[in-house]
Amino acid sequence: MILGVPTETAPDEARVAVTAETARKLVDQGHTVRVQTGAGVAASVTDAAYEAAGAEITDLAGAFSADIVLKVRAPVDSETALMRRDAVVIGLLNAFDPVGLQRLAAAGLTGFALEAAPRTTRAQSMDVLSSQANIAGYKAVMIAAEKYQRLFPMLMTAAGTIKAARVVILGVGVAGLQAIATAKRLGAVIEASDVRPSVKEQVESLGAKFIDVPYETPEEQAAAEGVGGYARPMPQSWLDRQKLEVARRVAMADVVISTALIPGRPAPRLITEEMVMAMKPGSVVVDLAAPQGGNCPLTEPGKTVVKHGVTLVGETNLPALVAADASSLYARNVLDFFKLICPDKGDFRIDLEDDIVAACLVTHNGEVRKK
Repeated sequence: MILGVPTETAPDEARVAVTAETARKLVDQGHTVRVQTGAGVAASVTDAAYEAAGAEITDLAGAFSADIVLKVRAPVDSETALMRRDAVVIGLLNAFDPVGLQRLAAAGLTGFALEAAPRTTRAQSMDVLSSQANIAGYKAVMIAAEKYQRLFPMLMTAAGTIKAARVVILGVGVAGLQAIATAKRLGAVIEASDVRPSVKEQVESLGAKFIDVPYETPEEQAAAEGVGGYARPMPQSWLDRQKLEVARRVAMADVVISTALIPGRPAPRLITEEMVMAMKPGSVVVDLAAPQGGNCPLTEPGKTVVKHGVTLVGETNLPALVAADASSLYARNVLDFFKLICPDKGDFRIDLEDDIVAACLVTHNGEVRKK
């Protein structure tokens, strides 16, 4: 198969779908890898590194005329126009965007949205959401440490003692756990909140305190357990109690990192304007949910703003700020998924009996596949 690796064109995107490491493995499997000139430069992968791995360097048209196009973000109209109607595209295609998927289907493309892979043990090596969320959680803490005008660790000096920063993490998925671990390494005192009781042990094992809000009804308990590794919307009764408890902790915090997301829905509003107003001047909020509207209504996606004396960071693509490692992990996810549709030395095939392939296949034969 001929595989194309184009340069990502989104203004905030620095990642690349194939690195020199994975390009070599694809070439060893008998595939031709064509990489657009400069596609990996922003991720610290040079054209020379690709060539040393056996890939070919080509232009825009050459990358998009391949049998299979490997991308990070979904192709835009000008890019789909360069692709054959029977081509395959693999990437983060936004499986919850019906308009975007219909556009891919109308172009005759077979699309695999990697973010739609099931959260199962077998699919772990292809879990792009987890690999990128890990990096986002780390980078969120590093940005918070930069924006916060005090130190994270407690420091005892001849001039006096500096107190450790108090950090509150809202949402303890992959990003939240990594944020806890990173903030702990920097010496912060950490509290964390999540609607799933099962994460309490994980939070405490990383050295943070879990903000516990008891469940009063079976409905609250069932919703809290979630499904498929994701949280479900909680009953209003529990949300009201959690809001009060979280508001109290946020008011005492120096840094808040919010990571709460529900796939296909606007981000839940966990941090109200009143809560921001109660925070200390100079505090920092890093809102990882900014791409889906933000966990705070004051967040401005793509911007860092100061409101009520609090710095609110609304970066919409944190993994791209650590493009080299983010690309390395993403490219390995892509490679492992690719092996399912192109087995070693084999031809392209779509095995709908494979639960991972079936889940990721979003467009085929000119139609959007219904889940």
